[in-house]
Amino acid sequence: MVAAISRDELFDAKFLESVKHLSIVAHRVSHGGRVAEQRSPDLGSGIEFRDFRPYSPGDDFRAIDWNIYRRLGRVFLRLFEELEDLPVYLVTDLSDSVFLENPPRVRAGLRTALALASIALSQHDRVGFLPFGSDLEVALPAQSGKGRLFRFADVLSKCESRGATDFTQSIRRLNSFRLRPGVAVIISDFFDPAGIDAVVKALGTVRHKLVLVQLVRPTDRDPNVDPAFTGDVQLVDCETSSVEDVSITPAVLRRYREAYDRFQDGLNAFARRRSAGLLRLDADREVVPQLATLFETGALIV
Repeated sequence: MVAAISRDELFDAKFLESVKHLSIVAHRVSHGGRVAEQRSPDLGSGIEFRDFRPYSPGDDFRAIDWNIYRRLGRVFLRLFEELEDLPVYLVTDLSDSVFLENPPRVRAGLRTALALASIALSQHDRVGFLPFGSDLEVALPAQSGKGRLFRFADVLSKCESRGATDFTQSIRRLNSFRLRPGVAVIISDFFDPAGIDAVVKALGTVRHKLVLVQLVRPTDRDPNVDPAFTGDVQLVDCETSSVEDVSITPAVLRRYREAYDRFQDGLNAFARRRSAGLLRLDADREVVPQLATLFETGALIV
């Protein structure tokens, strides 16, 4: 197992203060949650007036607008918008590959998860943490409460690597839980030995609104940015441990970049088809300023 990221590195007052101005706003929230700050597609006994509709047998008499009845002699109900909590599922990549490099990109991934958890919990939404690698588990079920952030910080600080990436198995497990519909934030480098086609096929089966946070570095597409990456090298796959001897030439680099571009184009195309949010987050830069690009006037619209 790879060493965990310390709590002090993840959870500090300055970092949490920087996310206070951000919020997550859902256009539609599924029915079945408790009253919070998100709009539900259902109209009922909330506090914000929305519309009228004719009375039908069995409707609640308390919702009748008697002023309209006195004026028109017809019975109408006053409909109010219900506010409910938004389930936010932080599906975070803890495969072997994100624990490599210095600093490891898992640090940016866990800070992203903590930032989004802080935002959602501050507006009374339910937040769950579902790490994955070769498989996925529910490390923290979706629950609400501002005090829960400390529990999140503890769990995140103890995260260890979970084997090779397997999106197919991990998403299959996610779907098997039959969680209440909400927002699934997938935080990952999206590298999988099975290739990008297998990744997007698996993501296409997710029944929640999707936000993709892709953990990247400049060397992902241009490995020769690293001066050590020249000449004859031996490459070891960080997840499968397979070994390849490669001579780094301009032609090899060109073919590599073409392959990387196909990978990126596949992820971009999926995000467009699915109307999913997609953020390429540089693991070497501060997380919060980059997360802010996902938000419109201070709010992520999903």
